[in-house]
Amino acid sequence: MVDLNLRNDVYRRPLATALRRLGLDKGWTCVDVGAGGGDVSVALSEMVGQDGRVYAVDRDPLSRDATASAAASAKAQVIALTQAGEELQLPEKVDLAYCRFLLLHVHDPLVVIKKMAASIKEGGYLVIQEPITSAGRVGGEPLSMENALHPDIGAILPALIVESDLKLLDAWAEAPAGIGEGPVREYLHAITGVDPGDDPIVLPPLVTVIATGK
Repeated sequence: MVDLNLRNDVYRRPLATALRRLGLDKGWTCVDVGAGGGDVSVALSEMVGQDGRVYAVDRDPLSRDATASAAASAKAQVIALTQAGEELQLPEKVDLAYCRFLLLHVHDPLVVIKKMAASIKEGGYLVIQEPITSAGRVGGEPLSMENALHPDIGAILPALIVESDLKLLDAWAEAPAGIGEGPVREYLHAITGVDPGDDPIVLPPLVTVIATGK
């Protein structure tokens, strides 16, 4: 069983499922593109161990510093880099290229997918996770994300993989749901600034794709 040590991450289960299918293990090299504060990067590092490496890539220098700090606290093998996904360039090929909640914010998602594909070894994998924002519901009403360029990109993610000349190995969607106090309510409050109270919540389905080169 994959334990990602992401206890407060309501979307951790689909990532754990993907990594279990791939057999992520000690010694793997990975890149987490759009790493943010580095929680996933550190969790991946714990899985690949001292013989593996994780590159945590984010265009924001503050995110790079936050990741470096989190990695130092966890004594994790994480190398934090400041790069945009469209300019991804690593010192080595990796076994796994990963991103989540990234493509909905970039101008050209295909460019980022192709850069990620170019970063993997022969036989390596891509795992990409993106939402279908408008399919989320609070009190039965659809969610929106006005600051996202492609808020529903998850709905076309498998097609983008094929268009990028990659082999689609698997794709599925999962949507955390809840009502009242709990992690789903806390997550929605954190990302929107609005407490949904006791309204029923279905968070945006997160589409996960697993792909490899042809």
